[in-house]
Amino acid sequence: MELYAQPDRFDQPVEGSLLAAIDIGSNSFHMVVARLVAGELKTLDIMSEKVQLAAGLDESGILSEEAQQRGIDCLRRFAERIKELPRSAIRAVATNALREATNRSEFTDRAAGVLGLPLQVISGHEEARLIYLGVAHTLSDDTGRRLVIDIGGGSTECIIGERFESRLLESLQLGCVSFNEEFFPGGTISDKGFQQAKMAAMQELLSIRRNYRRMGWDSCVGSSGTAKAISQCCIELGVTSGDITAEGLNQLKHYLLKFNQADDIALTSIKPERKAVLTAGTAIMCAIFESLDIQCMTYSDGALREGVLYDMAGRLRHEDVRERTIRALMKRHHIDARHAANVEATALILLAQVRDSWQLTEDEYHDMLCWSARTLEIGLTISHNRYHRHSAYLLQHCDMPGFSNTEQLLLAFLARAHRRKLPKDEWKLLPGDKQQPYLRLSLLLRLAVILHRSRSKARLPAISVQADAQRLSISFPRGWLNHHPLTLADLESEAEFLKSMDYKLKFS
Repeated sequence: MELYAQPDRFDQPVEGSLLAAIDIGSNSFHMVVARLVAGELKTLDIMSEKVQLAAGLDESGILSEEAQQRGIDCLRRFAERIKELPRSAIRAVATNALREATNRSEFTDRAAGVLGLPLQVISGHEEARLIYLGVAHTLSDDTGRRLVIDIGGGSTECIIGERFESRLLESLQLGCVSFNEEFFPGGTISDKGFQQAKMAAMQELLSIRRNYRRMGWDSCVGSSGTAKAISQCCIELGVTSGDITAEGLNQLKHYLLKFNQADDIALTSIKPERKAVLTAGTAIMCAIFESLDIQCMTYSDGALREGVLYDMAGRLRHEDVRERTIRALMKRHHIDARHAANVEATALILLAQVRDSWQLTEDEYHDMLCWSARTLEIGLTISHNRYHRHSAYLLQHCDMPGFSNTEQLLLAFLARAHRRKLPKDEWKLLPGDKQQPYLRLSLLLRLAVILHRSRSKARLPAISVQADAQRLSISFPRGWLNHHPLTLADLESEAEFLKSMDYKLKFS
């Protein structure tokens, strides 16, 4: 395993320090390194390689070894550039190709070994949110709504937002790599293939067309490689000065259909590897213009990687979008905020006493324990019966801006495990390095829930907790448990539940 040696805990990046974002895209891998200065990010270095990960997916969703190796080789080069940065200053996110890959864990495990940090596979909605954030920070801070379109290798994100906040988000299964494989196999260009690609894209766009046109926008922006390539083509062909227009797209389409093979496209501004997917990207863009009645689109250098950087910077300034997401969930599902706060406070008291002995010192564990305590009961809006299962399902599958798929899986596990039998099967589905710490977090959460089962306003007594490898010991003031028979009975039941996971619970 090629894991860079790092201390167990890293200081959070501060003003003036370096941040790095890695975008594991379906077509290209990108990395940007920037310095945080006065709340703004100053780009210092950019690396980009065409990996075409999506081209390695077969019909069963298996990512080929050849495609995986291309990706790992690229990440190894990226890792050399950022090997001196603390891991807490780097975030790596993956998009549609790995969302679709049924064997994604093979690649993510290898990538984590090369980079020395987890690779986060993010949802389509989270990708769209981060794209908009990256674009918004590269444009003037004007008023009015923006429509942002990002055609990637495996998916296309459409976002309407104002200033730095997205209002409408969608991720569609339209990508220049996947469409190229389906409609232009072997680089063959034909009018029939172009029309089929455009029609397939328009069918996919039907699901969003009405809502997007109803909300409307004042300006339209394209981001990432396809929009950039089309803009460059329009300039070289002399049809526009850089903006993408409906007429310019039509002229580009007729130009491309003059060629039988992508390699023959005679545009010097387009790199050979981009020529391979240019026709597919143009077909998708034509469908978007026609479906959404777009007349003109400008190009922005901002994209997912810049959005990841600004999201990281926001977390440093305590503007973590995940906090807003949790608050919104609590409001939507009518959570008993006072009870949730009590469970959270008690869970943190328990964590503070065992964090060193149970190796739960990372900020991640503190944050996830807090968020799980606040969302344990969202399943009650569905049914009280087995509500912990409903909570787990909602946390894993609903759109949660700011959270990666893995983070949602971990929150779902904590919700599922906070009462009754400990779910061994769900626990085994967690990433290997997360199994022990999140089992231990669940035990702390379970105890906090037990201690607040009566939802009493009375303060809990001082509780002393000690932990070693497989044991948790709790001490109450003398005689307290005798006067609280329900808590005593719950703790006795809890001791039996914990035996199934080879943990012992002692209380006195």
